[in-house]
Amino acid sequence: MKKDLLKLMDLSREEILKILDTADELKQKQKNNIPHELLRGKALGMIFQKSSTRTRVSFEVGMFQLGGHALFLSTSDLQMGRGESIKDTARVLSRYCDGIMIRTYGQYEVEELAKYASVPVINGLTDFAHPCQVLADLMTVRERFGRLEGLKLCYIGDGNNMANSLIVGGLKCGMHVSVATPPDYKPDSKVLEFAKNHKGSDFLLTDDIFEAARGADVLVTDVWASMGQEGEAEKRRLAFAGYRIDKALLKTAGKNAIVLHCLPAHKGEEITEDVFEEQAQVIFDEAENRLHAQKAVMVLLMG
Repeated sequence: MKKDLLKLMDLSREEILKILDTADELKQKQKNNIPHELLRGKALGMIFQKSSTRTRVSFEVGMFQLGGHALFLSTSDLQMGRGESIKDTARVLSRYCDGIMIRTYGQYEVEELAKYASVPVINGLTDFAHPCQVLADLMTVRERFGRLEGLKLCYIGDGNNMANSLIVGGLKCGMHVSVATPPDYKPDSKVLEFAKNHKGSDFLLTDDIFEAARGADVLVTDVWASMGQEGEAEKRRLAFAGYRIDKALLKTAGKNAIVLHCLPAHKGEEITEDVFEEQAQVIFDEAENRLHAQKAVMVLLMG
């Protein structure tokens, strides 16, 4: 039966942990030069409507290390850019490729692609969800603390795709989750409904960053204006003034707290440069773990 990774809401706790366990195993093999060409002869079609550094490089390198091949497909080069439907694109690529990754704007595009594709579809990012990034984040947290359950995860900033996926992923893995956003920039209502109804969830939504960060083991932030929101940059700069991770906020968190950022970072806005550089090792571990987490997803879906 075909499986996809469209959003973390679709996965059980056990499925998330299976991905993380597989990612740990693949990372260990890569670090020790142990061959693991588990997708030899297979091809991943990668559709990009949004530009990318980490998503493109990590998927391409990941497929190479797994013995397969990745094809970069910009929507400006595909017939999608000239009006071919997602439905027909899905059915065509399914005849050529063993899996499809898409990085785009609308979640509905990913869902429709998966509906008509006969091969697994992976969400590389939408405005609603960023499941691959949050899998890498959870992997990084577990590497640092040896566990996820019982830790406090705090997100500061825009209630965007990162906030949505962190809430879902964190709660499903038994974490305490707090989120601080300006009143007009809350996470998606479907995500807030999930958090409200999730069994045994410990969730806080506030506009007070110090309340959210108190005792946190993990602080996470993201840019104030995501791709496609450049026209709102000045308005958002005013709305998010003060919603940044700095030394004062870090003192409110737990003694051994770490800071994560999905990158790229706008230092001086959502995070101060001194905190970023102080936490650079874990932030770039997090970036590297995109490679290992996505390899795990591809192996489990396409292997």
